Amino acid sequence: MYVAVKGGERAIEASRELLAQARRGDSAQPELSIEQIKQQLRLAVDRVMCEGALYDEDLAALAIKQARGDLIEAIFLLRAYRTTLPRLSDSEPLDTGRMRLERRISSAFKDLPGGQLLGPSFDYTQRLLDFGLMRESSSHMETQASQSAAARAEPLHAPRVTDLLSREGLLEAAEPEAPGAPPPPDLTREPLLFPADRATRMQNLARGDEGFLLALAYSTQRGYATTHPFAAELRYGAVPVEMHIEELGFAVEIGEVELTECQLINEFHGSADTAPQFTRGYGLAFGHAERKALAMALVDRSLRAEEFGEDSELPANNVEFVLSHSDNVEASGFLQHLKLPHYVDFQTNLELLRRLRGEWDKEQAK
Repeated sequence: MYVAVKGGERAIEASRELLAQARRGDSAQPELSIEQIKQQLRLAVDRVMCEGALYDEDLAALAIKQARGDLIEAIFLLRAYRTTLPRLSDSEPLDTGRMRLERRISSAFKDLPGGQLLGPSFDYTQRLLDFGLMRESSSHMETQASQSAAARAEPLHAPRVTDLLSREGLLEAAEPEAPGAPPPPDLTREPLLFPADRATRMQNLARGDEGFLLALAYSTQRGYATTHPFAAELRYGAVPVEMHIEELGFAVEIGEVELTECQLINEFHGSADTAPQFTRGYGLAFGHAERKALAMALVDRSLRAEEFGEDSELPANNVEFVLSHSDNVEASGFLQHLKLPHYVDFQTNLELLRRLRGEWDKEQAK
């Protein structure tokens, strides 16, 4: 991608000093701490971790602070730092069925084993400005915190809704890993190549820009696709991470990560070789990122159009179009290179235009 180039050294240093001043703001006000960003701008931290492809709350909060709240710049900073880190090992595949749920809903089933868990969500608010937040007292916040802690006292674990449909044979089977198959490519270390299998596409979508995926997902709902999905389940919570220790001969839990998982189901009328069944769209994102997971699941299903004999030329169904334009770091770099010096190119175009204009004027004068 395009990156910044150096010009006048003193001018650049002065610009950096001005940036530092602008970042700090009024020195009479308390400085924003990393812990405050982690606790109170949680959704921003989650997005930066997801699209930055690095699960580290402290570093994501630092990137947000350094970027003055510009999340795409923060994602760029986190990804750049990620490239300096060694890879020590790979974890075992995460089992989201073991998720300790904070929120779990389904728009396809009213009654679920374990029930619907509304959890923290903007969905049930009136979306009116709460001016009380401008004068919120610490005692009020402490009361809310204690109530929230009490609500989380009993962890909830529940089976996935899609597992219930699978038992009846009404949902396509999850793709099994073929024995001896090579591991999926790692897009953080290898370039994106086409044709791209579903594992590659899912990696790309997980790091893709939320706004771009949202627009594509919206296009599918407005008729620019061949799907009509239902949200079988949307869940958010903590999932244990395990690593296989060769010396022990078994896997041990080394921590947990918070994830949002979305499973969409879409009707498929079947074919000569396949019985009528529901097909899947899948989304998974770091942290609490429901909009990202939903959009990812919609686009994932749309990118399977060719697999089901559907029109693959619509925008959200076109694999190369979607994957090649979803990365906000790459897109931002290419876009912002327009701010860099193009003096020579412009002068060349200017001289050419003047010559062509002169020839055109002569023709008009005849």
